Amino acid sequence: MTYLIDRRLQSKNKSAVNRERFLRRYKGQIKQAVERAIKGRSITDIASGEKISIPARDVNEPTFGHAHGGVWEAVNPGNEEYLKGDRIPRPRGGGGGGGGKAGNSEETSQDDFVFELSREEFMNYFFEDLELPNMVKKQLASTTEYKTHRAGYTVSGTPANIHVLRSLRGALGRRIALGGKHNKRLARAEQELEQLLLVVDEDDPAVIKLKREIEHLKTRLNAIPFIDPFDLRYSNRVKTPKPSSQAVMFCVMDVSGSMDEQRKDTAKRFFILLYLFLTRAYDKIEVVFIRHHTAATEVDEHEFFNSRESGGTVVSSALHLLNRILQERYPGGDWNVYVAQASDGDNWDKDSVNCRQLLISTILPAVQYYAYVEITDGAPQNLWHEYMQVAAAHPHFAMQKIESPADIYPVFRELFKKQPK
Repeated sequence: MTYLIDRRLQSKNKSAVNRERFLRRYKGQIKQAVERAIKGRSITDIASGEKISIPARDVNEPTFGHAHGGVWEAVNPGNEEYLKGDRIPRPRGGGGGGGGKAGNSEETSQDDFVFELSREEFMNYFFEDLELPNMVKKQLASTTEYKTHRAGYTVSGTPANIHVLRSLRGALGRRIALGGKHNKRLARAEQELEQLLLVVDEDDPAVIKLKREIEHLKTRLNAIPFIDPFDLRYSNRVKTPKPSSQAVMFCVMDVSGSMDEQRKDTAKRFFILLYLFLTRAYDKIEVVFIRHHTAATEVDEHEFFNSRESGGTVVSSALHLLNRILQERYPGGDWNVYVAQASDGDNWDKDSVNCRQLLISTILPAVQYYAYVEITDGAPQNLWHEYMQVAAAHPHFAMQKIESPADIYPVFRELFKKQPK
C-alpha cells in the first residue's frame, strides 16, 4: 500500500489541516491511547486534554535515501596525534571509547511519538461512539424550526415571487436613463421642423435632414425594450432558525440515608459524565434534575450535585414528580423523553411495587429510553427485582449495576452505546 503525505502548510504557516489529517490517519492508535488515559483520571477531570503517546513503529513513513557507495574520505577536526595512513592499535579487551558497555545489536531505535490532544479533540474521541438510544419519534432530538420573513428584493427567483411594481419601476428608470438624451433631442428637432416649415417648403434639404434625424431618434427610442430581464426584481424571503428543544433528559438521584457518601459520590460521577455527554452531543436539549428521599424535589444543577439533604427512601415520590413535570411541561408526544435513575435499590417493599406499576402504566409509554443504575456492592435490592420484570417486557428500559467507581464508564458506555442501524 502506498501513502502520499501532503506536508504543504496552510496559509500563514498554519498547520491545522495537517493536524486533522494526522488525527484521521492514526485514529485507531489515538482511540486506544484515549481509552488508556480514561482509566487513569477521575470523571470530574474528564473534560481536560491529554498527552497521547504513539509507538514510533506506527508513525514510520517511507523516505527516499541514497546508497553509500564510491570512495569517501573524511577529515575529522581536532586531530593532533595521527596522520593519514597511521595504524591505530586495537584497544585491549575489545572496549570502545565510551565508558559504558557497547551493545552488539546493529538496529537503531526511536522514542515514542508524543503530542498533546486538545480538550475538544479528546472529547470528540471520548464520546465518538455514544448516542441517545431510540432517537426516532415525531421530532428529532434537536429540531430547528424556521420562520420565513421578507428581506428586501433579489435579482433572481421564481416567477411566482416577481414583484411587479418594483420591476416596472426599475424598467422605467432604465428607459429614462437610456432614452433621456434622445428624447430631449427629439423634442428640439420636432420644434425646429415646425418652425422651419413656416418659411420653407417640405422639399427643402434642411427639412429632409431634420425628418431623417427625427425618424432615426424615434427608431432608437423604440429599440429600448419596455422591460428587460435586468429589470426584474423578486421578493426575497429568507428563513431564520427558530430553535426548539425537542429532547429532555430527567436525572433522578436517590439521596436517602442508605446512600452513604461513597455511593452518592459514585452517582454524582455518573450524572456528571451523563450531563457532559448530553451538553456536548446535543446543543438543544433540556435537562431536569430530581432528588428524592421520602419526598422528591426538582433542583438546579448545583444543588443536585452538592446538596447534603438526606432522609428515608420513597422512590415513587420521584416518579410521581417526574410524571407531573412531564404532563405539565412536555405534553403532546412531540418530545423525546429520556430518564436516568441512580439509586442503591433500597426501598420500601410496597413502594417498589408501586414504582413498577407506575413505570409500566404511565411513564414508559411516554419515554424513549429509561436507564436505571443501581449502586451497590452487595446483592441486588428489592427495587432491582421489581425493575427486572419491567425490563423483561419493555426493551427501551435498561438497567445496570455499579459496584465501584471503576464500573462507571463501562456501565455508561453499555447504556448509551450506538445502536445498529
